[in-house]
Amino acid sequence: MPAVVADTYVYLDWAATAPLGAEAAEAMAPYLMPGLANLGVGGNANSLHAPGRAAFAAMEDARRSIMRDLGASRPDEIVFTSGATEADDAALFGIASAAASERRQRGSGTFVPHVITTAVEHDAVLAPAKRLEAQGFRVTRLAPDRQGFVDARSLAAAIDADTVLVSVQAANSEVGSIQPVAELAGIAHEAGALFHTDAVQLLGKAPLDLGRLGVDAASLSAHKVGGPKGVGLLYLKARTPFSPYMLGGGQEAGRRSGTQNVAGIAGFAAALHAAVVNQEGETARLRLLRDKLYARLSSMDGIEATVDVEEGSVDFLPNIVHVLVAGMESETLILRLDMKGFGVSGGSACSSHSLDPSHVLRALGIGNDRAQGALRISMGRYTTEADIDAVAVALASALDWS
Repeated sequence: MPAVVADTYVYLDWAATAPLGAEAAEAMAPYLMPGLANLGVGGNANSLHAPGRAAFAAMEDARRSIMRDLGASRPDEIVFTSGATEADDAALFGIASAAASERRQRGSGTFVPHVITTAVEHDAVLAPAKRLEAQGFRVTRLAPDRQGFVDARSLAAAIDADTVLVSVQAANSEVGSIQPVAELAGIAHEAGALFHTDAVQLLGKAPLDLGRLGVDAASLSAHKVGGPKGVGLLYLKARTPFSPYMLGGGQEAGRRSGTQNVAGIAGFAAALHAAVVNQEGETARLRLLRDKLYARLSSMDGIEATVDVEEGSVDFLPNIVHVLVAGMESETLILRLDMKGFGVSGGSACSSHSLDPSHVLRALGIGNDRAQGALRISMGRYTTEADIDAVAVALASALDWS
């Protein structure tokens, strides 16, 4: 029997995942009916009979809703996946290989396809970039500045005639730096390269209009905004070169094979719409909580903010507070706070079982000893000011344990 989190538990790890939202749960409820009642909408969306057509119609309604909320131009620019990790992999492998193939067909002379990313990307981008490197691609990993930002001049200096793809995250999941994606995408396009962004953390925390942003591809995940786990999407702007990463039955117009998770897609659309509708007010509310918590924690002996987040700053995510605690290890702090009823993390949940310091912190120039004491507190829809006050008190108490 799984452990049940008590009502008094304060969850502050929203950057890892958000609790399932009421909107998503309501949208998914008809798909969870057992037995024959499930066939009302729970058929295979690729079947020609009535249950299949009902599922297909529901899926396409969700696709159009997501298209509108993300500022895409066409429904077929939305490709459903199992999550953002798959979307990142598909973007790097699918776009880089297709773009490289096109270049080879129309070019002459020596051509070694070149991909540019950054040293602070999520592992879902860094790992496929490393695989591409092993396959013969040149890969450049841009170093950020001390605050986690990628300078446009560094991209301009790194890009060349062989660059086929640039992949830069929209916002960092650990320290919260928001990258100048529109500017970076413009530089890539001027050089004839395509541009992908992992926009998982930005969604619902800042305006995200993919059309205005000018990217060719973007990865998103449902569970970061209160949708279900196990569903995400890859935005592929029309006419973007792409070789399918998932092969099989040819679903999603041949770009991602596999029977679609229609229940999850419906939940994703509902959660995304709620996040977009509430984004402006929620961002302002969370920013106030972020600033208050930074002020509280920075006033404690032995705790320093990892990056310089000025009060009211829009250059960092409004819901992430990242600090370094001197003389402590992240795992110890996380477990002590958990015992006191607070759920926090040391960084990305996807690498939380590793004892090595975060690659993001290393890229910021933070030494191993200081990085071992990293603590990330991330907030969301149900976080209150009382929660912020309480976790500050709990952390002070945790540091006093002998």
